[in-house]
Amino acid sequence: MEQKVIKELTTSEIRERLDEEKRQLTKLKLNHAVSPLENPNKITAYRRTIARLQTELRYRVLNGEPIIKVGKK
Repeated sequence: MEQKVIKELTTSEIRERLDEEKRQLTKLKLNHAVSPLENPNKITAYRRTIARLQTELRYRVLNGEPIIKVGKK
């Protein structure tokens, strides 16, 4: 996912997407531990996407957007 696409998302969409990407990364890592993935570069791609999402969230917080916690307690 490119940065310009991430910037177009709303804050709540970014949070939802971040949760989903983290779940997918965990699943990929587990599958890779059991049997090697055909393309292990997918793990790197998910990590980078997660970092991009977190960066955009942090940028929005620093620029004054209200912090709304959504998700698990």
